[in-house]
Amino acid sequence: MMPLHKLPNLMRRPRFELFWLLPAWLLLGFHRLIIKTIPLRYFAPHFGTQLGVASFVPLISPVQTRRAIALGKVIQTAARYTPWESNCFPQALTARLLLAWYNIPYSLFFGVQTAPFAAHAWVAAGRVRVTGGESFASFAVVSCFTSAIHTSPAQP
Repeated sequence: MMPLHKLPNLMRRPRFELFWLLPAWLLLGFHRLIIKTIPLRYFAPHFGTQLGVASFVPLISPVQTRRAIALGKVIQTAARYTPWESNCFPQALTARLLLAWYNIPYSLFFGVQTAPFAAHAWVAAGRVRVTGGESFASFAVVSCFTSAIHTSPAQP
């Protein structure tokens, strides 16, 4: 629950962020529930086109870049106020869904680091790290999914 003294700061945010704050919060909860109750193999096909360990980040336009940055801020803000754990995985799934909603090409990455062992998920769109921060430097990519927007064959 958000402390009341933070409400004025929240109200100064752009309208776009205010509009998406509650839906992002709900999506984080939905994705957390999915992660906890359904085996990964059943919902992984919905992540996008699997590229294996290849690291592919689609290029996006300046308008899409601004939108991806705004969506990342919304997800980070919503994640701070969930009563459940909203770590990198539900944030990445939420980002993937919202980027697809706006037809912004994305890549969803899963990575590991060995010492100390840690797993991580993050989403990138163009030069924007929508969720997960600068993860390429710390984590080895073990799986990459990219949006169907960017991987479908060109139409004549």
